Amino acid sequence: MRKSIVAALATLALFPTQALAWGSEGHVLVAAIARARLSPAALAKVDAILAQDHDGSTPSDMLSRAVWADIYRRDHRETAQWHFADVEKDHPDFDAACFGHPSSAGPASTGPETACVIDRTADFARELGDPDTAMAERILALKFVLHFVGDMHQPLHVADNHDRGGNCVLISLGSARTVNLHSYWDTVVIGELGTDARNILTRLSAEITADKAAAWSVGDLASWARETNAVALGTAYSFATQPRCEQSPTPLTFPKGYDEAAQRAAATQIERAGVRLAVVLEKAMRPLNIAGLSPAQ
Repeated sequence: MRKSIVAALATLALFPTQALAWGSEGHVLVAAIARARLSPAALAKVDAILAQDHDGSTPSDMLSRAVWADIYRRDHRETAQWHFADVEKDHPDFDAACFGHPSSAGPASTGPETACVIDRTADFARELGDPDTAMAERILALKFVLHFVGDMHQPLHVADNHDRGGNCVLISLGSARTVNLHSYWDTVVIGELGTDARNILTRLSAEITADKAAAWSVGDLASWARETNAVALGTAYSFATQPRCEQSPTPLTFPKGYDEAAQRAAATQIERAGVRLAVVLEKAMRPLNIAGLSPAQ
């Protein structure tokens, strides 16, 4: 494990050390934690798959590819709803938030557009571990899994108060600085964990005890999403906000202690996501034979 963390730290050294964002370096942290926890066999298979990927939008290593789905979404808006599940605070219906769980008629990468992060992660993970999946599709499946497990642990990706997951809630951070609640959880709170991703990785990895990892490894995607939703209700939405979107909302101020609680929750969610991404990848890689991972597959 120590050697794997050192290797992940070396990769993180390539990234800027400015304030972190869940949507970028935060995903890298999740992938770095997962990479350090993978068995040598599973890690070799993950790297073998990524070695076949020639998409130049990000570097081809595992940590960089964890950010790929957000970049891909810019020109592929049909994938936009795959990153979240709008489970309403006043009516927590996961089936409704997942549009009734529509199935894919073909490869997972072809849709459907109206699908939630829980089902999309499950579809891509299943496809990733299927020995009959074509190489091009397997590459896409791996990159989506690397990203979506992280998304599923961002509290406001699995909760909503009729406010687009907090996007319509304006927060005052002092002086003239404002940010919406979703962006606060995407960027501000992660930046407050530190300015150097390498130091954060070292600290978060040290906090993952064997008992925590064992507890976090049980369950399934649905139960993990429900846990994230509970974090959203207990922390992200722990103060009164208007359940609607307004043209010019009045900035709100966090209650005392909110920022500290948010930092603790965000750190734990990144740790959980890293452990669970390793679990998902380990399971998916098990049926695959590296010898079969060739461009001709």
